[in-house]
Amino acid sequence: MSGPFANTGEAVFRNLLWAVERVNARGGIKLPGGARPLQLDRYDSKGQNEEALSALRAAMDDGARIVLQGNSSATAAALVDAIDKNNERDPSRRVIFLNYAAVDPVLTNERCSFWHFRFDAHADMRVAALMDVVKDDAALKRVYLIGQDYSFGQAVLREARRQLGAQRPDVEIVGDELHPMGKVKDFAPYATKIIASGAQAVVTGNWGNDLTLLVKAAREAGFNGTFYTFYGNALGAPAAIGDAGIGRVIAVADWLPNVQTTQSEAFYRAFRARFPKPAEDYVHMRLALMIEALVQAVERAGSVDAVPVARALEQADVSLYGQRGRMRAVDHQFQQQLVVGVMDRQGRPGVQFDVEGSGYGFRVVKTIAPERAELPTSCKMKRP
Repeated sequence: MSGPFANTGEAVFRNLLWAVERVNARGGIKLPGGARPLQLDRYDSKGQNEEALSALRAAMDDGARIVLQGNSSATAAALVDAIDKNNERDPSRRVIFLNYAAVDPVLTNERCSFWHFRFDAHADMRVAALMDVVKDDAALKRVYLIGQDYSFGQAVLREARRQLGAQRPDVEIVGDELHPMGKVKDFAPYATKIIASGAQAVVTGNWGNDLTLLVKAAREAGFNGTFYTFYGNALGAPAAIGDAGIGRVIAVADWLPNVQTTQSEAFYRAFRARFPKPAEDYVHMRLALMIEALVQAVERAGSVDAVPVARALEQADVSLYGQRGRMRAVDHQFQQQLVVGVMDRQGRPGVQFDVEGSGYGFRVVKTIAPERAELPTSCKMKRP
């Protein structure tokens, strides 16, 4: 909620607030003793693991038993460890962790936890979706990989190297670089290196200001290639790129506003009615599905106790505005469709809605069904 990625935290909070308001407007969660509302409290991690752990302790002391976090896989890993220890040590104060955006694959593989549930596609799943587009680009011969220097950024580059080697061995990786997370104010030197490498495309998992500043610097330096991104569809990136991004910025997501269904349009319009300012236009279907899955689990468990709720969450299967997702019990990785969009000017075919009043939106060019997006897991979960 503060620091270099505060805009991301605030944007997520609006989505969660809207989802909670919707549940409470229909009476709350139905339990044997009567319906109960959801209460959403916010704590500031300041983008630091120690601050996040301090916030976790404060939230638990305040009575929270469901913790939501997602921005930073390093923070998510620290929270998983702390929650595992707490839940073993103090069964009366067990906590369930709902993860909406921390996508390092290890969190549902070798570091999986019974108490942790991920509602975003992990990095390997997102890279695979992007590669579905890359493999069809016959003209692409040179790629530059760049990412944030922490667990998630490293995972993206590692998987991008692997999948490029498997699917497009003819493509040369002309740059492979990690930079400090949230500390670079001027990406011009990185943009210069990208151009000097002769790269035709950049693959990056950057998010927040690290993405916006990178693409802005590349545009100002004259880079005319393609950006294959995880998060290029929001938080200032389209406006920063401008016309240079048309047909050249590609983003993967669980959902995009220009998914061509009437239900999807209704979902997007409902969010914008609640948050009408252009700067507040950051909406994610999975965050709404996550809250609906929690409601479903608590109602099925007939209790707010952590173990029965967690067991019910393992079987979560929820639909909202035509979008469906289910939780995979073996590793607690949510399974849902993914879409890949390409940036274009609002008003062109398939681009009814723009992003943040920028005049640019994302046209869906690829839809990956849940069964195709699904990947194997190495999770060996310990259960209470």
